[in-house]
Amino acid sequence: MAPTVLVLGVLLAGCSASPSEPDAGAEPSATTRTTAPASQRVMQVTNVHEGTGMTLLEGPTFGPDGALYVVDVTAPPGAGKVLRVDVDTQEVETIYTDDGSALTSAQFGPADERLYVTDFLSGSIRSMTPEGQDVRDEFTGEIDGTPMQPDDVSFDMDGNLYVTDAAGARDPYWEPTGRIIRLDGTTGDATVLADELESPNGIGFSADFGGLWISLNTGNRIDHLTLSDDGTEVSTAFPAVYVSAGVGQLDSIAVDAAGNLYIGLHGRPEILVYDTGGAFLTTISVPTDDQAGLNSATNVAIRPGTTEAYATISGDDGGFLYTFNAFAEGIRQSNGG
Repeated sequence: MAPTVLVLGVLLAGCSASPSEPDAGAEPSATTRTTAPASQRVMQVTNVHEGTGMTLLEGPTFGPDGALYVVDVTAPPGAGKVLRVDVDTQEVETIYTDDGSALTSAQFGPADERLYVTDFLSGSIRSMTPEGQDVRDEFTGEIDGTPMQPDDVSFDMDGNLYVTDAAGARDPYWEPTGRIIRLDGTTGDATVLADELESPNGIGFSADFGGLWISLNTGNRIDHLTLSDDGTEVSTAFPAVYVSAGVGQLDSIAVDAAGNLYIGLHGRPEILVYDTGGAFLTTISVPTDDQAGLNSATNVAIRPGTTEAYATISGDDGGFLYTFNAFAEGIRQSNGG
């Protein structure tokens, strides 16, 4: 989720073995950079909202019914905040709305197949059925005396939920006040795993769950963490990839079956792809003719068991889905968050 866009929208609305060690100095260079063939537009999902002056699609995730679910971060009260999309028939259905949230991510729980969403405004994490019913607050309130600004989520193998607290996304941007939060899947207890981060945004486990990748929105850096056996403490943590994103800022993370990372950008409608060790692979761009009306590529979902990838792309022209062929098949880590 792009925090600067979110704040503006709110004001306008009035409301296996561990992977190989990443190269801490790796970044795209003239000798390694290649540009993938432009992705193809699938469909338009949303228009710019009169009430907020924008639209921002996020959190693409395939549900148990095969449909693609997305959230619209800046949807005003009453407009579709969680949308179910049939990418074959191009039908769009609103399954959830409310009067005051700004939903920034979505992922289906591995144990209960409920849809989990984060509300940046209230600091809550909610769940609902695939039909948008039986909405529950899974967590709300302060953690260690500070409210959370939840952005993205990732489940571990035992159903515990790991969340980026994107504090620092608002002025002053340079203050490293973000955190990584763990919500116990059984008790619901929240603990701080890491803090003093530069507005963490994307979060995703490696393909074998041996490591955790974190993208820093205002730091333009990807950190790599390993956890204790029970997942309650950080064992190691270090900067893994420094990204030269220009006017772009790092957004969400998806990880495919081969461990490749897909990093969305806000400020440029592009997806950066890195291999399991953090080496830059390629840039996935939208067609040149579309770029003038688009400025954000927030996230990627790869249909589980296939290489059929979908990116949420937004800007002055509206909110769209684009498709491309991923490097490897989709898994849970590339299906929402």
